[in-house]
Amino acid sequence: MDSICMMLIVIGESLKNLDKVTEGKLLPRYPDVDWKKAKGMRDILTHHYSDINAEAVFFTCKDKIPQLLLTVQKMVGDLKG
Repeated sequence: MDSICMMLIVIGESLKNLDKVTEGKLLPRYPDVDWKKAKGMRDILTHHYSDINAEAVFFTCKDKIPQLLLTVQKMVGDLKG
């Protein structure tokens, strides 16, 4: 659980940095992902670690990460494009 949460924190932090360096213009072009929630997950895991719900983390990994992966792959392809 700890390592999964750490990876979700890294993902959220990376999304925040990406949004910052692109001045908020890249992520909105890919509406299949709820970017606000994806970035917010990092805040929850970082600041409320003792209150983490394992089922919510499992749901995120099972139902949200696959779509995020597909979207990021599309973004990379579009940027190389």
